[in-house]
Amino acid sequence: MMGGWGWMGFGALLYTVLAVGLVVGGGFLLARAIRGDGGPQGPAVGPAAALQILEERYARGEIDQEEFERRRATLAG
Repeated sequence: MMGGWGWMGFGALLYTVLAVGLVVGGGFLLARAIRGDGGPQGPAVGPAAALQILEERYARGEIDQEEFERRRATLAG
């Protein structure tokens, strides 16, 4: 019909969309890497981390002193 130019136009459009997507995606990943939140952050583990969380909860008033002492004794083992 158009001597093959129709498919050529579609290919150029597809290539443009793909190129823009790669640039935008790469920029997004680069921004995340620079900010430092580019990967999953797992919870800290171990007795020291558990004690720190317990102290933070006590400081925020989520637990009272009795509960804090009981749980700290449990962590101490």
